Amino acid sequence: MNTPQRVAVGLSGGVDSAVAAAILKDKGFEVFGLTMKIWSGAVKIQEGAKHACYGPGEEEDIAACERLCAQLGIEYHVVDLCAEYEAKVLDYFRSEYLVGRTPNPCIVCNRELKFGFLCSRARQSGLAFDAFATGHYARIENVGGINYLKTASVAAKDQSYFLYGLDSGRLSEIMFPLGELTKEEVRDIARGLGLEVAEKAESQDFIAGGDYSPLFSDREPMPGDIVTTDGKCVGRHRGLPYYTIGQRRGIGLSLGAEALYVLSLDAVNNRVVVGSGGGLFSEGLESADFRFQNPAAICGPFRARVKIRQNQRPVDCLVTPHVAGGKASIPDDLRAGDVSRGARIEFDIAQRAVAPGQSAVLYSEDGRVLGGGVIDSAFKL
Repeated sequence: MNTPQRVAVGLSGGVDSAVAAAILKDKGFEVFGLTMKIWSGAVKIQEGAKHACYGPGEEEDIAACERLCAQLGIEYHVVDLCAEYEAKVLDYFRSEYLVGRTPNPCIVCNRELKFGFLCSRARQSGLAFDAFATGHYARIENVGGINYLKTASVAAKDQSYFLYGLDSGRLSEIMFPLGELTKEEVRDIARGLGLEVAEKAESQDFIAGGDYSPLFSDREPMPGDIVTTDGKCVGRHRGLPYYTIGQRRGIGLSLGAEALYVLSLDAVNNRVVVGSGGGLFSEGLESADFRFQNPAAICGPFRARVKIRQNQRPVDCLVTPHVAGGKASIPDDLRAGDVSRGARIEFDIAQRAVAPGQSAVLYSEDGRVLGGGVIDSAFKL
């Protein structure tokens, strides 16, 4: 992309986004801070709950951002996206859980809110900027005219999994100043600048306290049966949103010496299916809505690496796109929209706890994000 002059930096109140802003200012860019307000107080969360992205601690974070911008000598603006967050993230989260899927709100929030509404609403309000930067640990690489996300230089901190929804066009206006740094290097920079957030703990929870139940207060999930794979009822569950595939603790029952795990969530019959750990392994998955970063290059099955959750090393796989024929048969809308009609992914080694509703993200050997999509189902060969 052309070298930007004025850069909006998405600030969260944490050390990563603060250092991203400081780095860009030090490099001579005209920088200003931008925060999205998403907490409206409509959801009743217990006072003193552990800090997270969504919760009453937002006011504290905004105050921290104001002090940071004053210290750096840059502008600061807050964009109210409470209504958009309710519609795009919270409603999505609720609806997915109620049909037995495991949603990933961070991915939707990044695609729709942080790199979507936040930038567009800021520009609509009269704020001009050439690029948008965040404190995510990721990189961008242009190959053959296509912008690709690329894993951070330190694999342990890489956040590209959460960002796969950013297509080539949007990546042309995005900067990730921390992509080559370690977390300790980031903290060292913050200490050197005397930033108050230098030692601030990370928050990885979606909702304050990590308890999702307040989100369902107006539509309480229905209890139902806990059954084994052969259909035998062995207990009762509180409601599908309180269970995830692979869960062992909190099921509330035990059958002999063998541990029980949640194998699947049967939304049609409102049942939680449990069994031994061996039942958690699958040889592949299907995704009906899968986006390839460069769909025009997809000619048929190809080899890649895939992650089915953030905290996982990519594993080798065979990808079969659900697009008939070769390059010439790919419709124009796919070339323009970076969206495929679907994909089938077969793992070289069976994977544990493949959860419908989560995302599968494809990587090249050198760490470029080739595409991703929401998991619809897992299968055994």
